[in-house]
Amino acid sequence: MKRALTSCFGLGLLPLAPGTWGSLPPAVIFALMCHFGVSAVPTAITMAVLAAAGSVICVVFCPAVIKETGKSDPREVVADEFAGQAVTFLAFSFFIPAEITSRQILIITALGFGLFRIFDIVKPWPIRKLEKLPKGWGILADDILAAVFAAILILLCLKIWLSGAYTVNVG
Repeated sequence: MKRALTSCFGLGLLPLAPGTWGSLPPAVIFALMCHFGVSAVPTAITMAVLAAAGSVICVVFCPAVIKETGKSDPREVVADEFAGQAVTFLAFSFFIPAEITSRQILIITALGFGLFRIFDIVKPWPIRKLEKLPKGWGILADDILAAVFAAILILLCLKIWLSGAYTVNVG
């Protein structure tokens, strides 16, 4: 059961880019909630719950998976990406206007997804340093900071986009 949870029920076992697959569920949930007009508070709470669930699973169950696989950061463990992607979208719902189009939601979701994956893969300073934390903490912490970096960058982009400083016609 521990491996099932840390692999997000098998997403981490997919052969290509398991971290990308593990990041996908929170992005899809966020996009669907925005598309169907769920208000900011329930959307943020959902993302917080997903982030907390992925974080707890990672910290509590990763040590057993590390021991079983003999790897310090097993590829199959994607609960960290799941948690990180949810953190990326946590604050967005408070900055997205009510009149947003489905296409704009898709663009914001794709940008959040892509930037989180880039920060998680490239691991610029100080993200890479967090991998040195012990066991599940090291696996999780770098993804959470990558999510924070991605969220800040996207929120800055949204601020520019919504301020009217630049006209973007995506709708």
